[in-house]
Amino acid sequence: MSLPPTAKAPPSSGFFETVKTLVYAVAIAMGIRTFAFEPFNIPSASMVPTLLIGDYLFVSKFSYGYSFATLPSYLTGQFPGRILAGEPERGDVVVFKLPKDGKTDYIKRLVGLPGDRIQVIRGVLHINGEAAKLERIEDFVETEGGFARRVAQFVETLPGGRQHRVLKLHGDGYWNNTPEFTVPAGHYFAMGDHRDNSQDSRDPNAVGFVPFENIVGRAEILFFSTDGTANLLLPWTWLTAARYSRLLDLVR
Repeated sequence: MSLPPTAKAPPSSGFFETVKTLVYAVAIAMGIRTFAFEPFNIPSASMVPTLLIGDYLFVSKFSYGYSFATLPSYLTGQFPGRILAGEPERGDVVVFKLPKDGKTDYIKRLVGLPGDRIQVIRGVLHINGEAAKLERIEDFVETEGGFARRVAQFVETLPGGRQHRVLKLHGDGYWNNTPEFTVPAGHYFAMGDHRDNSQDSRDPNAVGFVPFENIVGRAEILFFSTDGTANLLLPWTWLTAARYSRLLDLVR
């Protein structure tokens, strides 16, 4: 007695299953990017030595809740404030939308919280009248335009004990001798770690105080870094240009 032939799926069913899987994968990726983690790259030297040009990192969008800066405009429009808000901490490295246009992405370190008095005196950050401790460590070797130079490097300790490295070229000029700024409610004071090479809250006309709702999220982890020497037409240079020692580094 012979068995009936096994029914075969229509040839098109495999194609539609593949398409469905791809659609699910894209939807999940978009959901993660929209609500959880978004990749950013570092185009400038304002956060050296913490972040280098060519670093690629993930920013957690849920750390401080959601606002117009965090979610796509087709979901939020320009609604004020934040939902599910969580307060940033002093020393957090954050991505935010430039206050004057609400579009341009900046990445800096939050050194001033609402109500703080912030001033830079002879290159030293003062918070509420107290100087942040600076400990001199080895020079940082900065390469720019094919030339290397040594820059003074310090470990800065903020109130509360958070520590990070900063670079300082000198203690002169406006950026190193500012008036005292009082951070308004609902705003933050942001500075780059490369103190003499950063456009930040010290310049009221360019950046100024950062509104809470302008913060996109907190920088978390480096997932790739390249020194910029790769040639798109020479695939093997993609490997030699990678800074492997920086991969999966946490942003502190």
